[in-house]
Amino acid sequence: MPPTHFAAALDRRSSARHRRGGGLADAAGRLHRPLTWMTLTMTGLVVVSLVAMVVEDRMLLGESVWLKPMKFGLAFALYGLTLAWLLSLPHKGSRATWWLGTVFAVTGFLDVGFIAVQAARGTFSHFNTETDAVNEIGQQVFQSGVPGLFLANLIIVLILSWQRLVDRPTARAIHAGLFLAVVGMMLGYLMGFTGKQLVRDADGNVVELVAGHTVIDPAHRDLSPRDAAAGMPITHWSTIGGDLRVPHFLGLHAIQFLLLAVVILSRLAPRYHWLRPERTRAAIIGVLSLAYTGLLAIVFTQAMRAQPLTHPDPTTLTALATLTAGVALLLTLIYWRARATPHLRSTTTPSPANI
Repeated sequence: MPPTHFAAALDRRSSARHRRGGGLADAAGRLHRPLTWMTLTMTGLVVVSLVAMVVEDRMLLGESVWLKPMKFGLAFALYGLTLAWLLSLPHKGSRATWWLGTVFAVTGFLDVGFIAVQAARGTFSHFNTETDAVNEIGQQVFQSGVPGLFLANLIIVLILSWQRLVDRPTARAIHAGLFLAVVGMMLGYLMGFTGKQLVRDADGNVVELVAGHTVIDPAHRDLSPRDAAAGMPITHWSTIGGDLRVPHFLGLHAIQFLLLAVVILSRLAPRYHWLRPERTRAAIIGVLSLAYTGLLAIVFTQAMRAQPLTHPDPTTLTALATLTAGVALLLTLIYWRARATPHLRSTTTPSPANI
């Protein structure tokens, strides 16, 4: 056995011995450090924002000025931690992906930092046309930072999309999740075409926003503050029109949903023999990826048709029913194939330790 292969075998055995206890510390040490620091910073912002939402009563568009920093901090913490873990896996092009991950961490810190600064000032971060120095500098940060986030993530996807980093179910979840994250980021750009609106900041001053997240029928669109209308609880997604934040959110967090599905399937496999084959679990993740993509397409179409998420019309309901039936059929076929194939039933129980 060549020395490098022998060393790799020893590493695998050592990893297996330390999956419990010290193995967690080793795994944490391998995480992409800039992304880890960004995740910790975003977590701190979430805590600070939650406290600020309790202790002060300033409002923007009918919600606390600190709600947006809290939501962005939480989203970046989740995605940053996922990306830090992903880049810690051995893969080709790791030097390039390290730098791309660093670009993502730095631009994410700057972008969300500006959102927090504007919240503290009681005004808007996105689409704000005010000419004060802080806002003008911040808008320049956005114009350079958001494309930086998107391009860094896109190139990471291109580098990793043809590599099998882990077992088949996890690899399929990673590839589909990263693709959907890129799609979710792209959909966010469409918010820039929803039309102008006049709103008020926390001090009552009128501010012009060049766009927003609420989609209204162009025939009924004016400068009224459509983003200030009452929305859904917690998310505040619009209930008077379509809301592009819905597909944007779903796309960005697809990878967490799919990886969670991988973990659940691997935990269930010891109890249910038909789930033990890697091939079967990979097929299920493939179906769930298709289902998630279909759901993303449905809510995106719904938003672009100026239809609130809470008021689906017959077209949307039909699409959802068709998607549900198709997913149920595919999962049933996978189940019967696994039950009917003897060599698949005898496969050893998988271990979720690498997830």
